[in-house]
Order: sequence, then C-alpha cells, then structure tokens
Amino acid sequence: MTRKKKTRSLADKVTIRTGKRKDYRRWRHDNPDEVVSSRRFTAKKRQQRKLQAARKLARQQQAGKLDLHARDGDAPKGDT
Repeated sequence: MTRKKKTRSLADKVTIRTGKRKDYRRWRHDNPDEVVSSRRFTAKKRQQRKLQAARKLARQQQAGKLDLHARDGDAPKGDT
C-alpha cells in the first residue's frame, strides 16, 4: 500500500480564511488598478532614479570621447 504524500502547506485546504496574505495577493492580482504605491515609496524611487541618472552622466562626461570615425579627409591613425 502506498502512502499519501504530505503537503507542505494547509493554506489551500482550509475553506474559511479571512484577512490572510494569500487572499490579499489574489485580490491584488485581480484588481491592479486599485493598488497604488505610497507617496513615500514613489518619492524614494524618483530620487533613486535621479541619482542614478546623475551618476551615469558624470561617468559619461569623465570617460572622454573615442575617435571611432575619422572626419572627412582625415585618415585613421593606424593606416599608412
């Protein structure tokens, strides 16, 4: 006779569940337009994006330019 496999969670077997995380996650998935991020979170993310853009700009300006394409009439430095 084979044994019945143990389940890891009883959450799916319980019929009466109120205010549980799984219910909330399902509701959020079904109603994405009603879920809004907090002002603090959006402000924090906006600030992080600004800081990231400033760092990227500083990196680009510090790097200097490469002469990949010669201007009209100029020969590349490696060719003779």
